[in-house]
Amino acid sequence: MTIAACARFAALALVGTFSVAASAPAQDPQFGDELYRPRLRQPGKDVMWLPTPDAMVTRMLEAAKTTRDDVVYDLGAGDGRIPIAAAKEFGAEAVGIEYDDNLAALARRNAQRAGVADKVTIIQGDIFKQDFSRATVVTVYLLPDLNQQLRPELLKMKPGTRVVSHLWDMGEWEPDDTLRAGDSEAFVWIVPASVGGRWRVPEGNGHWEALIEITQRFQRIGGTVTIRGETQPLLGAIVRGATLSFSFVAPDGGVRSVRARVDGDVFDGSLQFAGRLTPVRGQRASN
Repeated sequence: MTIAACARFAALALVGTFSVAASAPAQDPQFGDELYRPRLRQPGKDVMWLPTPDAMVTRMLEAAKTTRDDVVYDLGAGDGRIPIAAAKEFGAEAVGIEYDDNLAALARRNAQRAGVADKVTIIQGDIFKQDFSRATVVTVYLLPDLNQQLRPELLKMKPGTRVVSHLWDMGEWEPDDTLRAGDSEAFVWIVPASVGGRWRVPEGNGHWEALIEITQRFQRIGGTVTIRGETQPLLGAIVRGATLSFSFVAPDGGVRSVRARVDGDVFDGSLQFAGRLTPVRGQRASN
């Protein structure tokens, strides 16, 4: 991290529930145990160490709708408070990745003391080298440039994976939700399926075939539908995780609505028209 970035981060870090007067370092809260006591703002790899406030930890995991069926990865786990809370409060399997070996060891001891060592794994390693692809929930508290570096990997994750970042956003990738706890702010994203491109969607009775063209910018989508040479805009097009929804006007003038689950180059779901639901299947077109 550059000197300028360090200075900016240090200034912003003094704002909020974790602020501590620079003129009175003796008032810093105590962290750690008899084996290791980390200091607030101590330098690490690319960032300083500042723990996420406990109230925000809970809010972040709640906003991600964390359950016992989830696998939570905390990238930059520090003293382990997020993985421990995910296991203890929500019953999830949790993994923390922490570069600093002293903090990683502290996080393991904290998990042991909290009685969740069987559900929490702490990896001493680099978040840009470790594999976290099996996560269903990812939490971070990093600087904006690090979030930007992580963004391509996050967008490759399974559609529906929830990503929660304390304090910093993901640039042009707009959050799906924003939350607050005290003076702290966090952002939530749901990894969208890749739906951009051309899709062929036959009508169930074989009367027509629709060519759907979708443009995509993260979770924002739009597009057109062409049937028998007539092109209309997609109406209310949305992708949320693996779920794709849109409506269109068919040649008979009726409005059809599609809701389907995307799996790679295929989507399966239902088409609604005149109060009836019929199965629908779309195939991504190669041209």
